[in-house]
This record gives sequence, structure tokens and C-alpha cells, in this order.
Amino acid sequence: MNTPTIKRACVMGHPIAQSRSPMLHGYWLTQHGIAGEYDRQDVPPDGFADFFKGFRAAGYIGGNVTAPHKQTALKLMAHIDGAAQAIGAINTIWLEGEDWVGGNTDAHGFIANLDDRAPGWDSTAKTAVLLGAGGATRAIIYALRLRGLAVILVNRTRATADALAAGFNATPGPLVSVMDWDRMADALARADLLVNATVLGMLGKPAMKIDLTALPPAATVCDIVYVPLETGLLRQARTRGHRTVDGLGMLLHQAVPAFARWFGVTPSVTPELRHLIEADIRATTPGA
Repeated sequence: MNTPTIKRACVMGHPIAQSRSPMLHGYWLTQHGIAGEYDRQDVPPDGFADFFKGFRAAGYIGGNVTAPHKQTALKLMAHIDGAAQAIGAINTIWLEGEDWVGGNTDAHGFIANLDDRAPGWDSTAKTAVLLGAGGATRAIIYALRLRGLAVILVNRTRATADALAAGFNATPGPLVSVMDWDRMADALARADLLVNATVLGMLGKPAMKIDLTALPPAATVCDIVYVPLETGLLRQARTRGHRTVDGLGMLLHQAVPAFARWFGVTPSVTPELRHLIEADIRATTPGA
């Protein structure tokens, strides 16, 4: 009797102990009866290149890359996909023949989450207001421009936002503009979609304190934070009658194309899967 070959993938980052990716991919492996494994690898900030030298010999066919290695890993790939090129970072690697390929599924995850949790959100949307200019912002801008939305960046450090906007405006697509944080009300008044891409409101971080009075009633509000599942921003928006979208779905949906690359099956984000991850967040994170 032949023993089935075990396909191995992992998530690589530092710190990594709290990653829920093993639970997520493990669920799909079991659901589809695949002889596979997905684990965590805690790789120190300056150790990714050395770790990756032995990646294939350790039996891995691919994996996810998270902070602080997304830019370092990019330089080690034989090829990168269009999304990763535009975003300037990778979060997924896989083999094509003998070559390692890097891709970025965060943009897909962000848009798929919106489509799933707020169907039709973009039917008349023209402008998105995006708070923050950190690591996730580039993927979100990339996704929104593909949907034809102009983006207004609002960030406390103007120079960071200006540089980010300039990079995107050098390529074809809707305009990315910048407004200062103290002009928040002016920005919100133009928003069909409001997205928090900062860590404000995350458990253990300062609250996101903004006044939503100027936000049009039909605007959708999304927060990429998912611990807690409902942030203060989302609670305020829900109370005002806005449609709201939490960040958990972005985690779930970005994993779909990665799983398909490694294991040859395109899984689904089901209510059962979402409930499983939600239950784990509530059980392991007091106050979530």
C-alpha cells in the first residue's frame, strides 16, 4: 500500500503564536480530505533568508509570510505576481515547477470580505476614505482602484501618506489623494466607503476616536481589525445605521487563493468556518 504524500505549508512570521491560520487551513484540509499539514514557523526578524534556504528541504510546498518578513521574502522569489508587484509585498509563496513564486492575496481578501458581508456596497460607490498609511494600506488601495474607486488617504503623518499616494498615482487608475487628520470631517463627507486600516481600536491599542456625523448615511464602514470582532468604530457606525464590515472576513478570504495554490482545491468561506474562528477569538482573547 502506498503512503500518501503529505503536502506541507506554514505561516512564517515573528511573533506568530497567535496566528489563526493553522486553524483555518486545518479546517479546510479536514473538510476536503487532503493529506496535508499547515503549521507555524516563528522566524526571527533577521533570520528569514537563512530559514528559507532550507524551506524546500524541510518538505514545504509553500506558505504564508507575515510581519516582519513580507519585503524580505519578496527579494528571494524567482517570480512575483502582479498584485505583489503593485503592493510591494508578498504574503503567499508557492512552487511553479522548480521556482518559488510570491503573490499577495490581501487585496483579494479585503474586497471579497466586503462583497460577502455588504453585498452591493460598490453599486454606486465612487470614493473611499482610508484611515492610515501602514502595511495593509497598499493592498486596500490596490483593491479599491481595481473596483474604480478614488481613494482619500487620511493619516497623521502627512509625508508618509503623500509618498504612498504618489506611488499609486504614477500608475493608471483612479486618483489617490491625501487629506490631513484635522480635516477628517471634510474627508468623511465625501465617503461612500470608510475603511480603518490602522491598529486603533485593536484590543490593547488606543481607541479610534472620530466623529462620524459628517459621514453620509448610505456609506459603508469597514474595519480591518478583527480583535475585538466589533470595534468601537464599527459600533458607532452600526448605531448610526451604517452597514458595517469587520476584519475577520479579510483573514478568511485572503486564505482561499493561497490554499488553492498549495493543495489544488479552492475552498469556501462558510458560516461554519467563520463561527469556528469567532469562537476561538472569544475563548482565547478576554474582552474580544
